[in-house]
Amino acid sequence: MPFDNYTDLQAEIANYLARSDLGAEIPSFIALAEAKFNRSLKCVEMDQRATATIDITSAEPQFLSLPADYQSMRRVRVESITGKPRLYFLPSDLIDEKRFAAQDAPGQPRYFTVFGAEMELFPTPDQAYTLGMVYRRLIPPLALNPSNWLLGNHPDAYLYGALMEAEPYMKNDQRIETWAQGLSAAVDAINDVSDDAAFNAGPLAVQVSGQVF
Repeated sequence: MPFDNYTDLQAEIANYLARSDLGAEIPSFIALAEAKFNRSLKCVEMDQRATATIDITSAEPQFLSLPADYQSMRRVRVESITGKPRLYFLPSDLIDEKRFAAQDAPGQPRYFTVFGAEMELFPTPDQAYTLGMVYRRLIPPLALNPSNWLLGNHPDAYLYGALMEAEPYMKNDQRIETWAQGLSAAVDAINDVSDDAAFNAGPLAVQVSGQVF
């Protein structure tokens, strides 16, 4: 049967398992599969854009909350400045050293680091700049959404991923090896398609550094 929503996916998993006693566990199997997908998938569908304006009236304007579905940062730019200069990542200890050396003088941010659910900027912003971020987002959990891009485009990944999370209950079920192969093939194919999309989008621009005679 086709399955492109949370309810139908649960029914399909139950059908594959052929175990009437695991219905209550299936949402947990799906959630565990999603946790592993968030660690193993590196695909363009996980890239998301967002903007944020610095609250200059805040007691700590150098700190910005990250999006709720944030996983890792791809790029940060100052959108409200001509040319949209890019901010560069620095480890937190180097941010601290720069802030101390500059005696925390405010200015246009040039660097950022990440602390948990917050991004720290240096220098401390001197005005309400608007930042544009491209970040890698977490997969929207099916427990909170009827469907998502991963289930819509790659239902086999969800099916095999959830079936593998049922492994502790299956007691040497011979199908587990087949499910593991299906999951590995699905994850590899998703990442491969993403790589093709990223590198085959057009001719590569080559920049030569230094003076050319």
